[in-house]
Amino acid sequence: MANKLGLVLHQLDIKGAYLNGVLNESEVLYMAHTPGYKPSDAANRVLHLLKAIYGLKQAVHCWYQKLHEIFISLGYKQSEVDQAVFYKLLPQVKQLIVVAMHVDDCTIAASTVCLVEDLKARLSHHIEVTDLGELHWMLGIQVSRDRDACTTSISQHAYINSILRHYNFVDVKPLSTPMDPQVHLMSEQAPSTAAEFAAMRDVPYCEAVGALNWATLATRPDIAYAVATVACFGENPGPTHWEAVKRIFRYLAGTHNLWLSYGETRHILEGYADADGSMAEDRHTISGYAFLIDGGTVSWSSKRQEIISLSITESEYVTATHGMKEGLWLKSLLSEIFGPFNSPITMFSNNQAVIVLTCDHQYHARTKHIDVRYHWIRWVVEEGAMHLMYCPTDDMVADALTKALPSPKVKHFAACLGLHAK
Repeated sequence: MANKLGLVLHQLDIKGAYLNGVLNESEVLYMAHTPGYKPSDAANRVLHLLKAIYGLKQAVHCWYQKLHEIFISLGYKQSEVDQAVFYKLLPQVKQLIVVAMHVDDCTIAASTVCLVEDLKARLSHHIEVTDLGELHWMLGIQVSRDRDACTTSISQHAYINSILRHYNFVDVKPLSTPMDPQVHLMSEQAPSTAAEFAAMRDVPYCEAVGALNWATLATRPDIAYAVATVACFGENPGPTHWEAVKRIFRYLAGTHNLWLSYGETRHILEGYADADGSMAEDRHTISGYAFLIDGGTVSWSSKRQEIISLSITESEYVTATHGMKEGLWLKSLLSEIFGPFNSPITMFSNNQAVIVLTCDHQYHARTKHIDVRYHWIRWVVEEGAMHLMYCPTDDMVADALTKALPSPKVKHFAACLGLHAK
């Protein structure tokens, strides 16, 4: 939205964030003297804590309370949808400023630089901050803006290169797909012989999957399905599972220069929801959805459904429900800060029966067993908050989040998700 509205982006770092938290009267805590700093007259006495310190369980909560008090005193409102977002609207001059917090990292989006400088100056009266200037790096994610082309791109190429070096995959041969469509991972592929157990003993499987997961969550929706699949076998991985993990690294080695870009096209907010028709060994369908703004993905998910579906229509119906929940949350967040939407949010599905079910309240023998809570989607459509439309399978962006695809489709859907090489 900052790119769409032409807002300036700046960042701040708060020094010793947790040390700013203040314990209330009901939190009575004591601690021993720090080794080497105990006064000679201390005897057996201990210290009574008045403020939070690092390592304290209450430190996060105390810091958040302090932060909330500061922003409220500065005239900001806390978002009702996301408690880590604070904003101030100036309708008389048609300006706004939005602050997104992540522990001690502060990202600021504002209509003018003057608003940013004013916030920085007023914040410095309450806490010690470091002005990092315009936003270029955020949580290890590089941010690049082209004001002339009205585009903003984010990338984790530095992080991806670092994990490739860490796991000795720098010189591997790159691959064009994160997962082989011909390989089906199963729990039966766990180690069964002494040699296989010995081979897997020192393999950093869970650590490597965790490293890949951060890239999945931040900037790489194209590997979401592959990472979610290998994560299911973390308890007892076998050589086949480890080969699948290495394949994801080889894919990243060839695509580390992909940037998640916003502004290539102009669409306020649209979503795609899909489910995998080929059931896994546990019979749980894979649900996937993606929401895009101006051609770039802002929210995506690839998860196993909590129920066992009896038909592909039921699977797609459940997926559409989960997708609409996310879509409503995004709509509420954007409406609260940037103004109400004048039209329903469109979400696409490639199943005609699902679209009919959302509008049809008649009795059907094949769908009467679907849990009542999934029919919430009908109320959303009736209220006009969201609109479900048909999308051909070849254009279903969320297809990349539900199954392993061949190389041409991987490249096509990666571009549809907003991933472009620079």
